[in-house]
Amino acid sequence: MNVTIIVPSLDPDEKLMQVVEGLLAEGFTDIVLVNDGSHDDHLAPFREAAEHPEVTVLTHEVNKGKGRAMKTAFAWCIQNRPDIDGVVTVDGDNQHRPADVRKCAEAMLADPDKIWLGVRDFSLEHVPLRSRFGNTVTRTVVRLACGSRITDTQTGLRAIAAKHLPLMCVIEGERYEYETQMLLDLRGEGVGIGEVVIDTVYIDENQTSHFNTLRDSWKIYRIILRHMLRPRTRRGKR
Repeated sequence: MNVTIIVPSLDPDEKLMQVVEGLLAEGFTDIVLVNDGSHDDHLAPFREAAEHPEVTVLTHEVNKGKGRAMKTAFAWCIQNRPDIDGVVTVDGDNQHRPADVRKCAEAMLADPDKIWLGVRDFSLEHVPLRSRFGNTVTRTVVRLACGSRITDTQTGLRAIAAKHLPLMCVIEGERYEYETQMLLDLRGEGVGIGEVVIDTVYIDENQTSHFNTLRDSWKIYRIILRHMLRPRTRRGKR
């Protein structure tokens, strides 16, 4: 499996190394961490991870946002991993099971024409109310905006074939809104979306998330509205 795992991270705690160790145990041999401007007292996990030869750490000197961190890694892979089959993005809070990461990678290898999402079941009792409500609203609005029925619009577990990485680098968005903009743009670019059902894991009700409910939600809904109003154009063949 010639796949690079990408993990954007801001101010991580011990869970980041749990992610790295889980991915290594699952057999992944190329992991790219993006330190998105973390404070000095949160750098130890990056240093520890970098001791593994399978791990590369890319660094933003200041916080630029999850979307920019992902695009930094995508561009790095285009330049430094030209022969990979694709990448899988994974959150650094240990809420994505390594086995589910593999399932998404395998789906991408079987059908590289699609972007594959690891989707959660928001009907489960342990899902935090804000997560359940937020996904329901965003899922509905995305369906109205682009006609795509997506189970989990906010999932950070995404498998992307290498041929789609140049497109990923030019999609607008610097922070959490980038992940929504990606879904909005794919249909217009002729790229399908596939789903892989994964375990629904929330640790401490997702309290360590850096998602700002008001600020980031506003950015997400603003780009959805803009998408609904703009003329439909394609960037051309890649």
